[in-house]
Amino acid sequence: MARKLKGVQEPSFSVIPRHCGSEGPLACDLAAGYDMPPDPWQRKVLEGWLATLKSGKWAAGDVGISVPRQNGKNGIIEFCELYMAAILGLKILHTAHEVKTCRKHFMRMKHYFENSRKYPELAAIVQSIRSTNGQEAIYLTNGGSIEFIARSKSSGRGYTVDVIVCDEAQELTDEQMEAMQPAISSAPSGNPMTIYAGTPTPPTSPGTVFARLRKEAHSGKSRRLCWFEWSVNEIGDVEDRKRWEATNPSLGIRLLPSVIESEVKKFSPDGFARERLGWWDETADRSSDIDLKNWASCRTTTPATEGYAAYSVKFSPDGRHVSLAACRKPPAGSDLKPHVELIEYKTMSSGTDWIADWMAGENKQGATRWRESLAIVIDGRVGTSDLINKLIDRKVSKRVIWTVGAGQMQDAVAMFEQGINSHLLTQFGQPALDEGVGHALHREIGNNGGFGYESSSENVDVTPVEAVALAYWAARTSKRNPGRHAKAVAL
Repeated sequence: MARKLKGVQEPSFSVIPRHCGSEGPLACDLAAGYDMPPDPWQRKVLEGWLATLKSGKWAAGDVGISVPRQNGKNGIIEFCELYMAAILGLKILHTAHEVKTCRKHFMRMKHYFENSRKYPELAAIVQSIRSTNGQEAIYLTNGGSIEFIARSKSSGRGYTVDVIVCDEAQELTDEQMEAMQPAISSAPSGNPMTIYAGTPTPPTSPGTVFARLRKEAHSGKSRRLCWFEWSVNEIGDVEDRKRWEATNPSLGIRLLPSVIESEVKKFSPDGFARERLGWWDETADRSSDIDLKNWASCRTTTPATEGYAAYSVKFSPDGRHVSLAACRKPPAGSDLKPHVELIEYKTMSSGTDWIADWMAGENKQGATRWRESLAIVIDGRVGTSDLINKLIDRKVSKRVIWTVGAGQMQDAVAMFEQGINSHLLTQFGQPALDEGVGHALHREIGNNGGFGYESSSENVDVTPVEAVALAYWAARTSKRNPGRHAKAVAL
């Protein structure tokens, strides 16, 4: 019979400032009294975060935790906010990267204070609750409060609080932190604290604060920083279940082994190590020659919906994978920008018939896709000739099929990076593409100093990045006009 997996309760690394006492046990008792008993590891974090000096002030002005997703770090935040607001009467500003995340947390906290049958003591101290989307807040009669906002470059201005909570801290930027920090500079209690909770910062994230805070914790130089993390030092064997246990304290409690078993099959080794094993890539800021902050800034949820698309097919150098990408170019005079997208990334075990069929098929408007395209760019030593023949067999015009050499690839990559750095394009934030961008190093091609891409990791393929670059270049340089009144090609 297989041994039941159980998460390790002790952190992989922790720093707790010297202190004389802690409000943590009282916070844990409060949570337990409301049928939310903290796990041993959660209790340990709360005792460290809420450690106090002889003066009664917090031992740490900055406290943080890095732990893989779905382990219960939000529970720690809930227990902490509940105690701080309801018992200590502190004013809290809860922030998150996304509006929906902030809203979810508000709904959980509101449940405690609105349920007069289950939590009569909490309901009795409610002064008012504001549920307006984007302006959620809970105000208590003891002076305590919890206000909820999604972070932006101006969020936090106009607030005066005792505690700032930064959920999804891996996405926290310097600009956002600088906007929020003044909110606790004149903390009414005279005892300010900032809480950071998140996962390792991914290579494509614009977040800088969380990674820097972690480095400070590991340096051992800060006297007023409390930090906990569950992590591994290297990618290593991602299927080693002992490492799953070491980095997921809630494994076997609220986190099912089947969840991790599914993730290890779906994620790249880098991605799994970061998201599930708490691995921090110490070279993340040096693993790509693409400016990752600018790339992240190009992300959108509202791309252009009209115009024409250029397509590209890029075969990996080893012939094992193929990427299909597109760039939609908005009509002339539009305020929108060209939009790049990875359509498919597959192994060559699937062949290339699917690409030819897709190009010869109909878009959402019922028009033949290739007829309303700006170009179809194909590149790669393996697979190019075969795919061209299949396209011609399906009556695709040779005039829309482009093959490229070193010079065109150089131009494409240079134009692509200029587009990123000048914010002249948009992208969706697709995981496979983001991962490739995060590991795209320049490789010299040709004899004139130009370059394409190679991967900084043997586990990451950057072919999707080259495919997107070629599509962007084709969309910007093609002179083809498929039709004056045609709608956008469906990507």
